[in-house]
Amino acid sequence: MNEQQTQPIEKVNNWIKNSVTLKLITITVLMLLLLIPASMIESIIMERERLNNQTIHEVSSKWAGMQQVLGPVLTIPIEYEYLQKEKLVTYTKLLHILPGELNIDGKVSPKKLKRGIYEIVVYGSDLKFNGEFNIDQQIDETNLKRIAYDKAYLTIGISDLRGIKNEVEVVWNKTKLPVKPGSRIDPIVNSGITVDLPLIDKDKASFPFDFSLNLQGSQNMSFIPVGSTTNVNIQSPWASPSFDGNFLPDNREVTDKGFEASWKILQLNRNFPEAWMGNAYHDNLYQSSFGVNLILPLDDYQKSMRSAKYAVMTIALTFLIFFMVEVLNKRKVHPFQYTLVGLALCLFYVLLVSISEHSNFNLAYLISTVSVVSMISLYSVSVFKMKKITAVLITTLISIYSFLFVTLQLADYALLMGSIGLSLILGATMYFTRNVNWYKLNISTD
Repeated sequence: MNEQQTQPIEKVNNWIKNSVTLKLITITVLMLLLLIPASMIESIIMERERLNNQTIHEVSSKWAGMQQVLGPVLTIPIEYEYLQKEKLVTYTKLLHILPGELNIDGKVSPKKLKRGIYEIVVYGSDLKFNGEFNIDQQIDETNLKRIAYDKAYLTIGISDLRGIKNEVEVVWNKTKLPVKPGSRIDPIVNSGITVDLPLIDKDKASFPFDFSLNLQGSQNMSFIPVGSTTNVNIQSPWASPSFDGNFLPDNREVTDKGFEASWKILQLNRNFPEAWMGNAYHDNLYQSSFGVNLILPLDDYQKSMRSAKYAVMTIALTFLIFFMVEVLNKRKVHPFQYTLVGLALCLFYVLLVSISEHSNFNLAYLISTVSVVSMISLYSVSVFKMKKITAVLITTLISIYSFLFVTLQLADYALLMGSIGLSLILGATMYFTRNVNWYKLNISTD
């Protein structure tokens, strides 16, 4: 092959080596390819979170699950009869009466159980109930035979009966009564205990009651506001409660030593009456639930997942630094070197989730950041061969991870922080490249 034939080939080779456009295309393709390991990392985080949830469910199933208390509910059978084809037909309806007043005072004592590397929050509780019933209720008297006061009973709904730790005695109208397991008013109460009542004096206006429950459960405790006026006061040494449900506390105080919260819910605040016949209002009852979650202070998996979603930004900004060094300082960086740096950036998220499972999230973030920044910085020394540029890269990486850390801490302002940060980064890039003539630019080191 003569010299004239080799010249075009050399020109093509030089263009491939020095073309800015081709380099940008190559970097973009590498970034897209690095999204594959980034998505795999997100899958790892989701898998670890799923395993954590399975562990919580398994431990809770042996201790006791989330507890929801409903009641007490007074049930009185109403007997009716009518003639049908000269035969007397008798049938019974159940009249359900809710308390006129219900007061609940409780102390919740949480503790952490460990299964392997996972922590599960469980609790024991001491709940005291008191109030009164008013049995003077309007009923349908058509074909009424009798009101079976002698067959009346109370039902107390408890979602997980395994959590009952002591015998329960109900004091009804100053008389102590034993309880029996199970509910007779399913589906209104599908899990609970029942108290057979002595003959009710229909001429008496109200009937006071009180009882105590020692319940253990996991993570959440909630109540149904069945009283015409329901007052609930809960105390606990747990310092990071999350109040949820249909009603938030009227008063609450949360300190490092624990919390105290109180609710006052009126009949007008709920969508079911004080008394009704049959199985109506089942959905309305449970939709009015309220209570407290005893959450762990840090949701490390959620933070790790949120940080992984910024992987594209981190890779893009780091690649931008390397590219600007190539363009402005004539230091060629091979695509393989870009790939190694991108994989190091992806390794950050693997380190973060694995270390945070054994320590707190902030310490895990610091260790992961120092490891990855040190790795890339030491590698860039041999790539750039200029300490000044390496220092710029270190400063940039630390700024990126610091910005990401602050964004993770300020969950409510994450979008605002992200948009401001990206605007500043784009503005800085435009400023430093404002005088570059991209049409005449190449990456030749000659």
